Amino acid sequence: MKKVPPVSEAIAVELDPLKMKRNTLEDQLGSLVTDPGVYRFKDEKGIVIYVGKAKNLKKRVSSYFNRTHTDPKTAALVRKVVSLNTVVTATEKEALILESSLITRHKPRYNIILKDDKRYPSLRINLHDDWPALEIVRRIEKDGALYFGPYTSSSAVHATVKFINRHFKLRKCKSSTLNSRSRPCLNHQMGLCLAPCCLDVSRDAYMEMVAQVVLFLKGRAPELVANLRKEMMRCASEEQFEAAAELRDRLFAVEKTLEKQVVVSTDMADRDVMDICMQGPAVCITLMQVRGGVLLGSRSYHLLETIAGPEEVAEHFVCQYYDKHAAPAEVLISHRFDAEEAVREHLRETAGRRVSVLFPSRGEKAKLMEMARKNGERRLAEIISGADADRKVLEKLMGRLGMDRLPMRIESYDNSNISGNDPVAGMVVFENGRPKKSDYRTFRMKADTRSDDYAAMEEVLARRFADSEKREPLPDLLMVDGGKGQLNVAMSVLEHLGLDGAFSVIGIAKMREEAGETQDKIYLPGRSNPVNMGTQPDLLLFLQRMRDEVHRFAITFQRRVRGKRSVSSKLDGIAGVGKKRKAMLLKHFGGVTAIKDASVEALGDLPGITPEIAHAIKDALR
Repeated sequence: MKKVPPVSEAIAVELDPLKMKRNTLEDQLGSLVTDPGVYRFKDEKGIVIYVGKAKNLKKRVSSYFNRTHTDPKTAALVRKVVSLNTVVTATEKEALILESSLITRHKPRYNIILKDDKRYPSLRINLHDDWPALEIVRRIEKDGALYFGPYTSSSAVHATVKFINRHFKLRKCKSSTLNSRSRPCLNHQMGLCLAPCCLDVSRDAYMEMVAQVVLFLKGRAPELVANLRKEMMRCASEEQFEAAAELRDRLFAVEKTLEKQVVVSTDMADRDVMDICMQGPAVCITLMQVRGGVLLGSRSYHLLETIAGPEEVAEHFVCQYYDKHAAPAEVLISHRFDAEEAVREHLRETAGRRVSVLFPSRGEKAKLMEMARKNGERRLAEIISGADADRKVLEKLMGRLGMDRLPMRIESYDNSNISGNDPVAGMVVFENGRPKKSDYRTFRMKADTRSDDYAAMEEVLARRFADSEKREPLPDLLMVDGGKGQLNVAMSVLEHLGLDGAFSVIGIAKMREEAGETQDKIYLPGRSNPVNMGTQPDLLLFLQRMRDEVHRFAITFQRRVRGKRSVSSKLDGIAGVGKKRKAMLLKHFGGVTAIKDASVEALGDLPGITPEIAHAIKDALR
């Protein structure tokens, strides 16, 4: 029997079928084995464009090239595959884990890749704290705390926190200041906090309130209502009328929110409902979260081009999503896939309990799938319509600027400084007419450019394109903010680097109202007059939107750089405060303002801060 390496060895070795003997796609297809494993498709540049797994590598991979694709775009995507390699694994479960690892590593263009949810707000409660508090965070950690979310709407998160703060008296102060308080804060005086930082508060009563908040955030409002009513009646019977009145108000508030909730299942179970909707190579995944029978929300993920079918998309998505989020007791999926048992086992190990994966075709659960399907179809139609509109704008832009290819990737640059200080620059990228924030880039000027914007632009473009190994992907269109002068600088740099003619370059300049100009101007190299954009205002608006985005991005970075310098200057030079003590002070108090407001005694409580150093800090920040 052939010995199969474990996943850890397979990742390192990355076996390639007949690596040194065959180099054509036909030869590689002919050398495929029937074992489980992972396959990677590569384009003509050797870039991995798709990663998949299979119980039978030969059967799965061959199906891409044997099947007749009814959609010409899908067939075109498959034709982009120039070579492939495979990694054989011992089991299908190992292939599942390895596939997820390789997707994260290569970020293939035609795989569904979940965005990092650190950009979306979540709610966090750490039950291991002495006095747990509700926090809004941007990153979910494996630290034993309870997380709720992430939420795509920041306003929804803040509305939820506002409701909880009004009706549940959890502490509001940060953990770093909890033990340093000598008197209650304003929240306690307003009746919004029990002030466990200063007052004698029963921890059992506090933790009971925390449990009520957890029930509310989990969508267990009916259970919370029952508990509140029971506790209210107990307090009333014991003649604790103030506590009973407080519980009554909290009960009424929860019941009011309960009236607004949409009940979608009668069994009051926790489940996720996942639908895969495809139209040609475009796919939209709709995920509905149902907790306690109540629909909490719906999210969608999409990809305009993918080689995979709906079954593979479902399989990939389930593994990626529940590697980052806690799985409910039940997951309903629209399309059945081959690796059902391997996925169930993977979810069980990840969640630490049994997770049911179902593919309903009738009954109440099928109605939930139908609801998700309708939402997915509507969302996919919107996405495709928007993508078509974006493509039409790019096609018109190509014609107006006289380009030889569609500007699928556009890079825009802008400089920023304050009176010559802290000079920086920003680069933003638009792909397919939309911002691609993962490719945004910032630059801190290394040379002494001061107020010389031309020198700054020269340095930025040289750093972006000088290294031939790191300059890919090249843009189809490059835009500099500043008009003719900056455009000439860009052309000079690109010519020096041997990139003259590699892509199109334009400059954008603001209109001069004093000269009677009515719109911004677009300049092309070697042309003295700006391009006439009057008959197609949508093109100018598109370029202005990109210019405004890079301007915003550069200014934001410049303010951050200036702020860090300002913070450093206030703490630097204080006798006895070095790098480590400065970091400790900032971490403990959360900022210079809090350090300035802290008492000498509070500063002296920190390790290594003597009374003399504490007084020196207060004097320096006064």
